[in-house]
Amino acid sequence: MKKIITLGVLAALMFSCGAGGDRGELMGGSEGKRWRNTKPHGMSLIPGGTFTMGQANEDFLGAQDAPTKTVTIGSFYMDETEISNNQYRKFVDWVKDSITRTKLAVMADDMGMGADAGGIGQYAFLDSEENLDKMTPYQRYMYDNYYSMDMSEDIYAGRRLNKKIPITGDTKKFPDEYYVEVMDSLYIPASETYNGMTTFDVSKLKFKYTYVDVDGATSDQGTDPRMKRKRHLKTETLLIYPDTTRWIKEFKYSYNEPMHNDYFWHEAFGEYPVVGVNWHQAKAFAAWRTMYKNTYLQANNQTKEVHEFRLPMESEWEYAARGGLEGAMYPWGGPYATDERGCFMANFKPNRFDYAADGAMYTAEVRSYPPNGYNLYNMAGNVSEWTSSPYEVSAYEFMSSMKPKNRQTDTPLKVVRGGSWRDPAYFLQVATRDKEYADSSRSYIGFRTVQSVSGSMSRTNAAKMAR
Repeated sequence: MKKIITLGVLAALMFSCGAGGDRGELMGGSEGKRWRNTKPHGMSLIPGGTFTMGQANEDFLGAQDAPTKTVTIGSFYMDETEISNNQYRKFVDWVKDSITRTKLAVMADDMGMGADAGGIGQYAFLDSEENLDKMTPYQRYMYDNYYSMDMSEDIYAGRRLNKKIPITGDTKKFPDEYYVEVMDSLYIPASETYNGMTTFDVSKLKFKYTYVDVDGATSDQGTDPRMKRKRHLKTETLLIYPDTTRWIKEFKYSYNEPMHNDYFWHEAFGEYPVVGVNWHQAKAFAAWRTMYKNTYLQANNQTKEVHEFRLPMESEWEYAARGGLEGAMYPWGGPYATDERGCFMANFKPNRFDYAADGAMYTAEVRSYPPNGYNLYNMAGNVSEWTSSPYEVSAYEFMSSMKPKNRQTDTPLKVVRGGSWRDPAYFLQVATRDKEYADSSRSYIGFRTVQSVSGSMSRTNAAKMAR
């Protein structure tokens, strides 16, 4: 009897294992399927390849910081344009909305008010005591085990905000006095306003994000992997509003007050590159963009997370700027900054003191002037661009030839590339390196982001993968 039972079990296992139709072969769950990368909106595919990096032409300044070096680059996506004011404002608005909703939810929490109470209670945390009956089992578990206890310096970290209720700025529609109190705490005091304008206090616009220090974690000799991970989690909190005063501070004898007042927020400049953003703020924007996209995917039941958006390494930046041209001086080739008709190919300072000769006195719209071979606009001129790379004169000597990454260093200087509206043509050359302190912002420095591509790709098969 035991043998019969055993044989029956084995037969059942055999039939159940073969029910998938794989005929006992190692076909796998995705046999016959081909992975295709999803091209992010507004980005171009930069197919991997090998190129000669560095200054092959004149070293006008004698910097001797960019000797030629053969480098192989992996594939990635890059923003077709510099990040515009409209795009960065979306980041600012998201932070503003989150801070306002958090303040309203905290006030509702302090007053013991839930959604049923009306007024400010509408904005109560979705995982608050008053809303327990509306939680899913997962949300209730997280509240009981984490959010209801003081687990960190920020006791409200991770709490779920109610984003379905609109926030009103119309004082006639403020629901109660608690709402008024919160809004009053977020805006410039009436005693400091003028022309009847109510202005949000930008010193409240702080963004907090966490990332893993991969280099530190991989070099850690600790034995407990859980402790290792925790030890290398880094949290950054910083102000993210652009420093609009750069337009005045950098040109004390020029009338740039209109640029200070209007450039970032006025719709007339919506499609112009954001400036006044330091390296840390640009990095925070990339982290927010990653989170913003992943939040959308999760909300739509798409479990696949995107590769992180990040600032390009300078090797990636130069490779992309060349647009597939070998040994070119500029993104369009060269050796001149004009085309055959004498039209300028970029926004820069072509003649001494003549800022408007190229058609733009300051910055130009992000899709001005012809794009390069990878459909990237303004890789030369308009605004210089932050990279993730630290600046060192001898950086190329220590750079790997195979997909080089940034070297760990304590220098506060970061590499900026591409030249700007205030620079002569030399700084527009694809190999010219420039630098700026990471905590400094300028009216002529912006940025664009990149995203790595999954799988192996080269110029030969990029067209297929880009579809």
